[in-house]
Amino acid sequence: MASDASFDVVSKVDPQELDNALNQARKEIAGRFDFKNSIASIENDDKTITVLADDEMKLRNVVDIIQSKAVKRGIDLKALDASAKPESASGSALRQKITIRAGIPKDKSKAIIEAIKGSKLKVQAQYQDEQIRVSAKSRDDLQKVIQLLKGLEYELPLQFVNYR
Repeated sequence: MASDASFDVVSKVDPQELDNALNQARKEIAGRFDFKNSIASIENDDKTITVLADDEMKLRNVVDIIQSKAVKRGIDLKALDASAKPESASGSALRQKITIRAGIPKDKSKAIIEAIKGSKLKVQAQYQDEQIRVSAKSRDDLQKVIQLLKGLEYELPLQFVNYR
């Protein structure tokens, strides 16, 4: 088993890059004319980003700014789940929560493992705390698995780490 090569399939967001993207978005909002004298703020913690704005149009604009800054910083938009409905906040303001997706949930990992096993390559795939470890005797088979997974349309951003 020591001669086996392996890599991990993970889904994560670099917290420093996300923080930089949010700071750039805050700076752009502060300088934009259409946001003068209005409520527009971005707050974040480890799992969520909370956006506050005057009306629905400004809320959508703030979310678009966040998404554009995230893409420029190399963050996949699949990692940001903005599907939550805006809710009313104090006064006439609206609040929307954007969930930061990190880790591969067990139920979502089954599709990835089935795709790997369905490829008929001589590899083993197993789920280990929110990541998938793929191992094989041949590094060529591991490269083929990476290409297979890159070709899949999956709802989470996938990264391949610890290749050895």
